[in-house]
Amino acid sequence: MTGTVFVSGGSGYIAGFLIRQLVNAGWTVHSTVRDLAREGAVRQLLAVDDSRLRFFAADLQHDAGWAEAMAGCTHAAHLASPLPRGVPKHPDELIVPARDGALRALRAAKAAGVQRFVMTSSVAAIAYGRGRGEHRFTEADWTDPSFPGLTPYILSKTIAERAARDWVAAEGGDIEFCSINPSLVFGPLWSRDYSSSVTVLHKLLDGSMRALPDIGFGVVDVRDVADLHVRALSAPGMAGERFIASGPFLKLRDIAEVLHARLGAQAHKVPRRGVPDWLLRLMARLNPIARAVVGELGAVRQLDASHARATLGWVPRPVEESIVDAARDLIALGVVKP
Repeated sequence: MTGTVFVSGGSGYIAGFLIRQLVNAGWTVHSTVRDLAREGAVRQLLAVDDSRLRFFAADLQHDAGWAEAMAGCTHAAHLASPLPRGVPKHPDELIVPARDGALRALRAAKAAGVQRFVMTSSVAAIAYGRGRGEHRFTEADWTDPSFPGLTPYILSKTIAERAARDWVAAEGGDIEFCSINPSLVFGPLWSRDYSSSVTVLHKLLDGSMRALPDIGFGVVDVRDVADLHVRALSAPGMAGERFIASGPFLKLRDIAEVLHARLGAQAHKVPRRGVPDWLLRLMARLNPIARAVVGELGAVRQLDASHARATLGWVPRPVEESIVDAARDLIALGVVKP
């Protein structure tokens, strides 16, 4: 199946790979950027058939541009959502644009007659707020926003996906809505303006993370996340579906070991020693980044991606490849100097 598909946030990390896969598969893509002055640079990075790609100016917090961008589209993938590299001063800095942007995209899609709407959510909306110990998650699980200590990002993804599903149930009409819920996304980089998801690797490689707290993440490749979006856009019977996009759960020490094993001397700044939990809790009193992770100390979140495999035939690549590809690009682009 091909046609005309809307992709929000065209300058984003996942969106870039998705647009490339869609155009190469024969789709025509309408995408958004906040400022059309960036269009030329984005086109240069994507390097696809320009005749199959149109850009429109649109912002998550304003109505202008959404109707024009969505016009003529039968399918939509909503990827745009705020993802900061630091901790915002107030959770609403992330929650409001994430929630309102999703609803704005849905309203524009309905008005344009879009048949299929795929929303990029996150495992942040599924697997957080359980505390220490090993926990297993499927698409039936939800993060509880009332759990103390959740980061603004986790809250924004949970609240935005809930709001989108509630809107579709009440007002969506015939729109088929489904969500893709990726874990921590690594893989090749487009440019020095890398995704916030790769910040973990940056901090490990440049030595700014001097020791390893007892935390971890599910890991997935950006190319595989894009592929899952393409499958969800094309497959029949997606109404109400939800797909975890994740490989295995890795502690920071596991990621560090991959870097040491595969990069050798280029990983000489990557720490090997851990941080005692008590010290991180002490640091959290003054350090907002430490405060943001202290609630996940000792937690192991096993994310079951078998639904995507069984329903859509999705087969992700080994996460070691994703880690190393991102790390090597950070070095090659001069972001990190080993």
